[in-house]
Amino acid sequence: LRAPSFHPNHRSIIQPCLLPSLLVSLLTFWNPPTTAQVTIESVPPNVAEGKDVLLRVHNLPGNLLGFGWFRGETIDSSREIVTYAADSQAVTPGAAHSGRETLYHNGSLLLQNITLEDTGYYTLQYIRRSVQIEKVTGQLRVFSESPKPSITSNKSDPVENVDSVVLTCEPKTENTSYLWSVNSKSLLKSTRLELSLDNRTLTLHGVTRNDIGPYVCETRNPVSAGHSDPFTLNVLYGPDTPTIFPSDSYYHPGANLSLTCHSASNPPAQYSWLINGKFQPSTQELFIPNITVNHSGSYTCLVYNPGTHLNKTTVKTITVSEPVSQPSVHVSRETVIKYMDSVVLTCSTNDKGVSMWWFFNDQSLHLMERMKLSQDNSTLTIDPVRWEDAGTYQCEVSNPVNSSKSDPIRLTV
Repeated sequence: LRAPSFHPNHRSIIQPCLLPSLLVSLLTFWNPPTTAQVTIESVPPNVAEGKDVLLRVHNLPGNLLGFGWFRGETIDSSREIVTYAADSQAVTPGAAHSGRETLYHNGSLLLQNITLEDTGYYTLQYIRRSVQIEKVTGQLRVFSESPKPSITSNKSDPVENVDSVVLTCEPKTENTSYLWSVNSKSLLKSTRLELSLDNRTLTLHGVTRNDIGPYVCETRNPVSAGHSDPFTLNVLYGPDTPTIFPSDSYYHPGANLSLTCHSASNPPAQYSWLINGKFQPSTQELFIPNITVNHSGSYTCLVYNPGTHLNKTTVKTITVSEPVSQPSVHVSRETVIKYMDSVVLTCSTNDKGVSMWWFFNDQSLHLMERMKLSQDNSTLTIDPVRWEDAGTYQCEVSNPVNSSKSDPIRLTV
């Protein structure tokens, strides 16, 4: 369908408008029953600025004298956009005509390159052959497409459990709703999370290292939607109490001592060591080759966070021990008479601070009521001796580094 073309000197629309086939099918003149109500539909219902919109008229009666469009809800010549005389098929632009309007014979009005100022009501007045004048009003809603949102933070480097963070979705625009997500999921309910009434700001009370994100804000209005780039918080935390690896605490002379200290911290912690209270070079790893018993003592790892200005320490005790020498067993008598005699076995060693254990016939000794051990386990008394006590006895001495067994000694009953 093609609207008539007029020259400005003849008060006509300046250029013709050839519609796409789909729009032509929508605008094909339809003569409904006279009882049908005349309505105006905005196609689309919400229009993005710079786009085109059709004010489509439904059920316009046939055999009219003419019709005209006006800005607003009242009929005023200063608000006249365009009129149409049916008999002459004359299309006449009015005072409110901008050159972007195209009128069709079925009454519909096309507005091109729409602006925010075009928002409002539009009234169609139509005149029957009986000179009865009627009107119908429709509404046009124009919105700006939302710009791509971005997230700003009130604190660039919040400290864990100290600072609260306010994230803001920018920019602030009218007719816009705001949605937030974290780690690609909707926000979970939490007493530490607070949204503003318009959802534009998100407050994290008492921020923690688990709140780093990333965060995304989404903006929506009737004609567009947009997502911000992911935003990650740089939460300063730690240092946590350091851990020293490996867990071994006992070494023998000649071994290499290699200790590593680790603490969760942002920014990364600074490390230093103390050995028996004396500062060592600042390093995360401590290495001492070919250690001796003189290297026994307390090893302290100190960690410091330059961002939070906090520090933590942990202490590990290292013991360097010489391997134990082989002990020996002495017996008060090697041959005894059952039920009458008693016997005392003594484990002898030159090593200090060792543990002692007894073995009978290569098995750990199971103490009977007739058997007693001294407080340091160095002597074993059997009183009285029975025939089942006959056999070989050994003692074992051990320290955290190694252990050694005596040669067996035989008791004859």
